[in-house]
Amino acid sequence: MLSKAIGELKDFASREGLYERKILLMFSGGKDSSLALYLLKNAGLNISAITFIHRWSWREPLPHMLKFTASLGVEHYLVDITESLLRNSLGKKGPICIHCKKVMLKNTYWFARINGFDIIAKGDNANDKIKGALLDQWKGDHRLSTIPRIGIPILRPLINYTAEEVEALAKEADIRVFRMYEYGRRRQWREGCPLQYIDKEQIIEKEYFDLAYKANYEISKIARKHKVRMSVLVPSFRIMCHGCNEKVLKEAKTALEGIKRRSANASSGKN
Repeated sequence: MLSKAIGELKDFASREGLYERKILLMFSGGKDSSLALYLLKNAGLNISAITFIHRWSWREPLPHMLKFTASLGVEHYLVDITESLLRNSLGKKGPICIHCKKVMLKNTYWFARINGFDIIAKGDNANDKIKGALLDQWKGDHRLSTIPRIGIPILRPLINYTAEEVEALAKEADIRVFRMYEYGRRRQWREGCPLQYIDKEQIIEKEYFDLAYKANYEISKIARKHKVRMSVLVPSFRIMCHGCNEKVLKEAKTALEGIKRRSANASSGKN
């Protein structure tokens, strides 16, 4: 299955003239973007990776991401978007991921333009929302389009593969990603950053950034220990878990008590 996927990508790249282009992949370090990077590199394309970090990003996965890109011989750029994220999300309604994705895409566009990249690549697969109504506006091959219209083409090498097929391809390629044992908030196990657990209907305030990180860092240690998937929403402190029993939930609630108390005291002092 893997050799077939690489072969099909080579044929597509030849037809579209991609071997003469510089490609920049938005690389999160998850299974989708890792597989996309693997396929593009093994198809012989001129590919580099860009990863966005901020003050509240998980630290633990980064060394694994850098090791993976180094093993492929791929140039890997790290860009801090802390200030842009704050500027474009504070005071707005959640979920914060909507605002963060806009910041990342805008930064990718300008990074690509300034550094001579011709195409932006992403790890979207057939289960992602982009495959539906949005990409249906594109009459050509969905793997290469100008949607969204940001002024540079977007390459999606996985867009015709379902999440299950991506899982099988990644397994065949022996791609292993570092897990924080997050709940994920998606049907597929898709991790991200702790800020996604700010309550989605909440008006975003800076204090929630720190709270989301602290609370979910403690929860992730418990989740990893018990091999369950668990996260906590803030400021509601609602625990979400796959595979938890009463013992694990009690341990999680105990760990959160101190954080909740400090958060309440801070809010009281502010008022």
